[in-house]
Amino acid sequence: MPKDPRIKKVLVIGSGPIIIGQAAEFDYSGTQACRALKSEGIETVLVNSNPATIMTDPDIADRVYIEPLTAEVVERIIEKEKPDAILPNLGGQMGLNLSMELARSGFLDRSGVRLLACKPDTIDRAEDRQLFKDTMEKLNQPCIPSKVVEDLDSAMAFADVIGYPVIVRPAFTMGGTGGGICENPEKLHEIATNGLRLSPIHQILVEKCIAGWKEIEYEVMRDHKGNVITVCNMENLDPVGVHTGDSIVVAPSQTLSDKEYQMLRTAALDIITELGIEGGCNCQFALKPDSFEYAVIEVNPRVSRSSALASKATGYPIAKVATKIALGYTLDEITNDVTGETCACFEPALDYVVVKYPKWPFDKFVYADKSLGTQMMATGEVMAIGNNFEHAMMKAVSSIELGMDTLTLSDFEKLTTEEVIEHLHVQDSERAFCVYEALKRGVPHQTIYDITKIDWWFLDKMQHLANLELGLKNGPLTREKYLEAKHYGFLDKTILRLSGAEKLPMDNYVCGFKMVDTCAAEFAAKTPYFYSTCDKENEAEQFINAHKTDKKKILVFGSGPIRIGQGIEFDYCSVHAVWTLKKHGCEAILVNNNPETVSTDFDTGDRLYFDPLNPESVDHIIAAEKPDGCLVQFGGQTAIKLAKHMDEIGLPIYGTPADAIDEAEDRERFDELLERCGIPRPAGRTVFTLDEALQAAQEVGYPVLMRPSYVLGGQNMIVAYNSSDVIEYMGVITKHVDMSHPVLMDKYIYGTECEVDAICDGTDYLVPGIMEQIERTGVHSGDSICVYPPYNFPQDVIDTLVDYTGRFARELKVVGLVNVQYAVQDGKVYVIEVNPRSSRTVPYISKVTGVPMVDLAVRCTLGEKLKDMGYGTGLWRNGKSPYVAVKVPVYSFLKLHGVDTMLGPEMKSTGEVLGIAPNMHEALIKGLVAAGYQFKTPGPGSCVIISVKDSDKKEAAELAWKLHDYGYKIYGTPGTARYLNSQMVPCSTVRQMSEERPNVLDLLESGLVDYIISTSPHGRDPHRDSVKFRRKATELSIPCITALDTARILVNALRNDHDISGMELVDIATLHRDAANGK
Repeated sequence: MPKDPRIKKVLVIGSGPIIIGQAAEFDYSGTQACRALKSEGIETVLVNSNPATIMTDPDIADRVYIEPLTAEVVERIIEKEKPDAILPNLGGQMGLNLSMELARSGFLDRSGVRLLACKPDTIDRAEDRQLFKDTMEKLNQPCIPSKVVEDLDSAMAFADVIGYPVIVRPAFTMGGTGGGICENPEKLHEIATNGLRLSPIHQILVEKCIAGWKEIEYEVMRDHKGNVITVCNMENLDPVGVHTGDSIVVAPSQTLSDKEYQMLRTAALDIITELGIEGGCNCQFALKPDSFEYAVIEVNPRVSRSSALASKATGYPIAKVATKIALGYTLDEITNDVTGETCACFEPALDYVVVKYPKWPFDKFVYADKSLGTQMMATGEVMAIGNNFEHAMMKAVSSIELGMDTLTLSDFEKLTTEEVIEHLHVQDSERAFCVYEALKRGVPHQTIYDITKIDWWFLDKMQHLANLELGLKNGPLTREKYLEAKHYGFLDKTILRLSGAEKLPMDNYVCGFKMVDTCAAEFAAKTPYFYSTCDKENEAEQFINAHKTDKKKILVFGSGPIRIGQGIEFDYCSVHAVWTLKKHGCEAILVNNNPETVSTDFDTGDRLYFDPLNPESVDHIIAAEKPDGCLVQFGGQTAIKLAKHMDEIGLPIYGTPADAIDEAEDRERFDELLERCGIPRPAGRTVFTLDEALQAAQEVGYPVLMRPSYVLGGQNMIVAYNSSDVIEYMGVITKHVDMSHPVLMDKYIYGTECEVDAICDGTDYLVPGIMEQIERTGVHSGDSICVYPPYNFPQDVIDTLVDYTGRFARELKVVGLVNVQYAVQDGKVYVIEVNPRSSRTVPYISKVTGVPMVDLAVRCTLGEKLKDMGYGTGLWRNGKSPYVAVKVPVYSFLKLHGVDTMLGPEMKSTGEVLGIAPNMHEALIKGLVAAGYQFKTPGPGSCVIISVKDSDKKEAAELAWKLHDYGYKIYGTPGTARYLNSQMVPCSTVRQMSEERPNVLDLLESGLVDYIISTSPHGRDPHRDSVKFRRKATELSIPCITALDTARILVNALRNDHDISGMELVDIATLHRDAANGK
């Protein structure tokens, strides 16, 4: 049945800001959906609060609303745009929950809007824990013994019946939020209380814990006629008990017998048919290792994180096919884009192995609790494709950017064999490395299996890698040994390091490339999507020769896994760079290893190489492609790190030269640059040892800002107020960072921070916008609320900012993008840092000004001049803007245990939202609402707790007075309470966490606390009272504000009008069309 003719206009709901458990994969599926709708001639309206994504780009949909994702806002957009239908299953849990809310309230029926692809009762049967259980029983599908409860007593009683350990899973949450494994009644009391609070329908499932069974996933598709196929099946290396998002995942499954594979495949197809899902769906099973017993864990009736992985692993475009099914097509009517001949009802077949490896934020949060459970902690992931499991695993480990090139982690080498075996019991992010160390020591597989329940097959393959590594260390490096190591994924530099050899036994080693073709080479594939192998066959070369053109060939490096500090913004920049190159007659070749992104979609670039972003892998691609040059400025720090290597091998870098990048990063060269430009900066020193650090701090004067050189996202940065801070910091740093680069120490400037992004062609420059931060210096720019255009700078400060930026751009010979961070103190402008590359703010400024920054920057690198592009030079529109845009950061602290929530110079946010309105007040309120801040009205007994450091007490008193006036009772910790009372602000004293009960803990648990304002001179260490207090507040979902500027904004918003229902809805697409037409 062809497309439903009644559908002419569709609303797509996005997934909101990036948080742990809901990352870039929904940008990828949403973008693919919008493009599929456009190709069918359907008008598309998009709503999403996240400005960093490609899906909120004016090129993707016809109308783009970057607005808060609340039912009220979506209702207003529906009334304004009058779409025929909503596509709810591509915006993650957020899109699904919003669509369900509108369907349940009857709003969709009243407005005559249909829900495409899934009916509300289908979603309920998959998401509501009790209905799901009933459906499985009807199908005779085995489930784990469990019970749905809505209060704590029932949970405790049921756990006594089935026995501990038990797992708690809250209904309608995502990424396992609020769930966990409970070994005893105390743990169940804590987790169940939390889970009931976090579930939107106050419902949790208590189930028998079957940790240790294998976890298997099937990605399935179904159309309305009932055709069903499995796209891909995947197996977790970690057994049940670790969230799939935190597991090493292998596709296709390696350890299942044919009988097990078919049994679970049949179950998955039966389930999707019974639920009546149309489109993509993900089924998770637990399989008992030594029998054919299995159980259904859960079903996601939407495109999920696993769908993005399955799409990239097989080349089958799940989101695109799901969109076409939603429009009424059937699988046999949709062509498979990869082969161009077969249709979408062919099940993909793989002749390679794919390994997904999670990227955790623990290298950034040294004090965090690294243990893994049923709640997801990873911020992103990498994927690797190889001819064999070993090769794929080695590629994955070199892609996660932990500086590792084999599975050997030096910390484990220092332990005795007994300690290594003991550590196998710890289920954390380093477990695979611990298993590897045990295998290298010859610990029997039976011992390892009994502790970890990792399948023997995986242990055997990891043993093979361990034997190869030990073999390279012993005896001479022969040609045979070298070739075998290459076949299983060892890099040349690793082979030289392990063997101690001076040179390799052969220097003309050539790497082959294979194509990802969805059909195990049964049909000819048309898509240029390759991975490197150690076979002689080179399908990339054959493809290049068959499609010869005389276009310029340019390599674009992607940004690798999503992590804090380097998020989806850089994928936005890479994709736009590729689109612009293609538009201007070049061939764009993409290299990246992240399966969640738009950049690794098979039709984004002219060719895609799914390989690690390290010098050796890139060299092989260069040998096959022979490109004319490369672009490194759009892939964040990951791509910048390759600039030096490109220079060494003589591949031209388009845009800013590699030397300029070094000049901006190297402390001494940067100082010389500032002198040449005549620009002031804070006094600073570079140090390598603790003694040097203490002396430098004395010379510069406290407080000082300390950070390692060459960092992104303020990793490991602190403000030190005294010598004990310096000693603690240097201790942590020398333990975690390789000290070939020094530590930078700067006088800490107390003022307003701002950021400027500019595009430069070597002579002229264009500044699209200046962003002012609301939080004063000392809070990382990625974590601070940012306003465009600046709201309280006098004209002379703005002129100075533009002038300094231009001087830098010219002096550094920037061609392309540059980002400069400044601090303004008493009208004087200081430079903090210069980055000659794209920055995290590029997508946000591009969208709110209408200046397509990446597009213009790429054209500059190709030799065009800014004055010919139609956007002028200098400050865009003289800094005037019809709208105010406010960016508000979003955090994932609930998922990360032991991380201090206090904001500082090190970045902690995982995502961001945007508020756009004609004035500052409205934009701010929209931003706060979109970020999830709640405006509460004080009820009887409602209170606010204030606990601040001495230097903040004066300001805190003003805020406390306003809150008291608004109707709140104020509590303070002893020091703060004494000060507030002395300033005539009525405040009751509450004891600290470590003092006798009742103390602040009992107050937090009373449910009366609406807000907390907490700042402290020290942070980080989880044993300190202030850190424990903030962690407890986070676990109880009490808003805890750790910067006084943020608190001031919230307090003022509370006391003014904060209703967003009358505020203008801004369509970004129109804004862009006006800018392009010179309006």
